[in-house]
Amino acid sequence: MRNNKTKKGKDLIVDRASLLKVSLLVFFSAVLSATIMWGDKAYPETIISAFLLTGLLLVILYKDLMRYKPAIEKNYALLLLIGILLTGNFMIGRGFYYILEGFTTWLGNIDPQVTAYAIPLATGSMLAALLIDIHTAIVFSVITSLLAGIWLGNPFYSIFSFAAGLTAAFSVIRCKRRSAIWRAGLFVGLVCMLASIIIFYQEQFLTLNTVAALGFAFANGLIVATLVSALLPLLEYSFKISTDISLLELVDLNQPLMRNLLLEAPGTYHHSIVVGTLVEAAAEAVDVNPLLARVSAYYHDIGKMKMPEYFVENQTMPVSRHEKLAPRMSSLILMSHVKEGVELAKQHKLPQSIIDIIQQHHGTSVITYFYQKAKEQQGDTALPPAENDFRYPGPKPQTRVAALVLMADAVEAASRTLTDPIPARISALVERIVNRFFLDGQLDDCELTLKDLREIRSHFVYLLNSMFHRRIDYPGFEIKDDDSDKEPAKIQTSKQI
Repeated sequence: MRNNKTKKGKDLIVDRASLLKVSLLVFFSAVLSATIMWGDKAYPETIISAFLLTGLLLVILYKDLMRYKPAIEKNYALLLLIGILLTGNFMIGRGFYYILEGFTTWLGNIDPQVTAYAIPLATGSMLAALLIDIHTAIVFSVITSLLAGIWLGNPFYSIFSFAAGLTAAFSVIRCKRRSAIWRAGLFVGLVCMLASIIIFYQEQFLTLNTVAALGFAFANGLIVATLVSALLPLLEYSFKISTDISLLELVDLNQPLMRNLLLEAPGTYHHSIVVGTLVEAAAEAVDVNPLLARVSAYYHDIGKMKMPEYFVENQTMPVSRHEKLAPRMSSLILMSHVKEGVELAKQHKLPQSIIDIIQQHHGTSVITYFYQKAKEQQGDTALPPAENDFRYPGPKPQTRVAALVLMADAVEAASRTLTDPIPARISALVERIVNRFFLDGQLDDCELTLKDLREIRSHFVYLLNSMFHRRIDYPGFEIKDDDSDKEPAKIQTSKQI
């Protein structure tokens, strides 16, 4: 009976999801077809044909995204964003077309149709590349160009629009400065000029309309850059998406969170900077966003600011605070830094992608030190402590960047325990840590391959060898240990290896 109820509940959820997707499809198809056919003397069957054709193109776009990004099936925010980009792109284009067409009509010497070369349809492609990815931007450009050809009834304009959209998308790959948007707009303007020359060469060359078309085509790129610069921050905030431009602002170590981390937990601050270096190099090797990886590493341990003295890298006293605590209580304190980090990140409005990595950067791994300590305290007289009581709550890393932060965090912490960090020992340490995470299932939910793990290990080993390079002894700076310093007190490590 319970299984039947569960099945009915799942079917109801699926039906609601399907209904929502169909509703979005119908809505955006209606808005797009109305925008395209608005003001034209079209027959009802023409409007219906435009609606059906627009719906077909949107279905093709959705199916392609499903093949390329299967997670989009449940990401309704992303589906809504793509729909808004498509419809908003044509609404803005329609507005510019009316304004410019009226301006040329007022001048009286220029063909109003020439103003079509200033319609900034490449805006949507550039925004799609910045906010989503290049693949989506390419498919977006194809759909936009086909709809633009239907709108203006000119097959050559589809080619013009496609060339402008592709140029806009490829010009902002790995865009890290807002000034790069203007450079991309310049490229769009030049490509539009070239395309307009090719189109006009077949009909009228070196006429007033040709000169006007070149001017409108170049203005197209400037309008695109202006619109993208204005709309990008608004869309980033509304859909909680982090682009490379916004991530670059978080790399600044003068950000309030990083300044507080330096003042309140200097050991954690230094650890995070080193982890950022390791993660960035490994991210480039496995073809993920190195900037996102570095920023995530900088902020992954910000939760330690709440109780910095309970983490070994910040301890200055010879006796650890964990000496007077039960192992289970110590493990709960260590686990709390993940939750505290998530709350701090939300308070400071960090991007959701970084918040997710803060939550996942330990996965469900075991706090080995205190688990072993609990087993030793209980001895053979009682049941051993439950391992799950000493595991982080998770979830496991869901992305490759989160997995990189997980491994780099443990590798950097463990490397500090090596008494003689020669290359062979560093290599063995990295190999053991990465293999342990793999065997423990912490990497099951991300998309790292065995080849990726090999590349990650080699980059970790190379950088750690560079960090622990040897130095010669400088004459006159020898430090002799006093009798009181021959047996320094041991500080218990509370960092998971």
